Amino acid sequence: PQAASANTDIRNCSADPPYLPPTAINTTARLAALRGTMRAHSVHAYIVPSTDAHMSEYIAERDSRLGWLTGFTGSAGTVVVTWDKAALWTDSRYWIQAERQLDCNWELQRTTWIKSIGLWILEAVPVGANISLDPFLFSIDTWNSYSQALHGSGRTLLPIETNLVDQVWGDQRPPPASSEIYSLPAAFTGSSWQEKVAGIRQQMEQHVRRPTAVLLSGLEETAWLFNLRGNDIPYNPVFYSYTLLTNTSISLFVDETRLAAAARQSLQAGCPGPLCVELQEYGQARAHLRRYAQGNVTVWLGTEYTTYGLYGVIPQEKLLEDSYSPVMLAKAVKNAKEQELLRAAHVRDAVAVIQYLLWLEKMVPQGQVDEFSGARHIDMLRQAQEHNRGPSFQSISASG
Repeated sequence: PQAASANTDIRNCSADPPYLPPTAINTTARLAALRGTMRAHSVHAYIVPSTDAHMSEYIAERDSRLGWLTGFTGSAGTVVVTWDKAALWTDSRYWIQAERQLDCNWELQRTTWIKSIGLWILEAVPVGANISLDPFLFSIDTWNSYSQALHGSGRTLLPIETNLVDQVWGDQRPPPASSEIYSLPAAFTGSSWQEKVAGIRQQMEQHVRRPTAVLLSGLEETAWLFNLRGNDIPYNPVFYSYTLLTNTSISLFVDETRLAAAARQSLQAGCPGPLCVELQEYGQARAHLRRYAQGNVTVWLGTEYTTYGLYGVIPQEKLLEDSYSPVMLAKAVKNAKEQELLRAAHVRDAVAVIQYLLWLEKMVPQGQVDEFSGARHIDMLRQAQEHNRGPSFQSISASG
């Protein structure tokens, strides 16, 4: 007789009874609750992405809707839930991980194309069905791709502003970030925020379409523009915010109770006036944009980071679209001071790496190190370097 498969760390849904490794999460109750909410909204298929309202690659626990619903913790994926099926699409980096974390409620789809998600949906739901998503979690381009994939199929793509996963997650959902938002010391900035704003306004003036405002949705755009930092997302020095920069005014949408006193002072030193930052509630960005877009205006934005939910409130003829906003492009070009700071940071990091290699040479022959303890040791060596604010991602450590 053939030996039974000994691969006990991945699921086997064709066994009777199905085999699940201890790492798999039981999602039966979560799916049942979500389906109840879907039925209440007449939604036949619901699409859940792995990003947040700012199209961030890395997200906070509070925005990890896909992770909570499926148990899968990889950084990239898309989920579709219908009344009787559930599927996860992710790329090859995560196939083994998904087989360890998903239970048998889920089909794993080993592609990432929206076309294949669209085809699966068309097979899974009848003509006349509603396919829904949260318009604040999909970029304009992604929305258009779904729209195209379902076009002419007799099914309706219906944005729903209430997030159905959040409804089911309820008070178990982690709270919003509450840590301090602080100013970057002048020694670490290439230029003051006032100089950066002036540079962007100059680009607006020189643009052939003469835009009256720039909308910033990417979290690093606002952080860079105002020389502010936070830690709302692990390993990323950003904070939840939007910015609407016009020729004469600056609106920053943020939880202002979290701004350090010095940060608030730096933003409001020029008040009243064109270099005065008006602080507004984070949740008011869309309503404010809608009001602004009623005037004789043109809003310049980057489609990569703007959600369909925000984009949709600006009439098409008042839009100036580029893949990236002028702020994202300005941020990418480092001035002499920033280049010098980058080099200095790399030198400090190199010192830590050399210390680590010496430590490994001594410790490995003693059999005292594994990948995990090694990663912790290099984190510690880096932490000891001046100006260190922690790693930019969890150390990826492997040997052999």
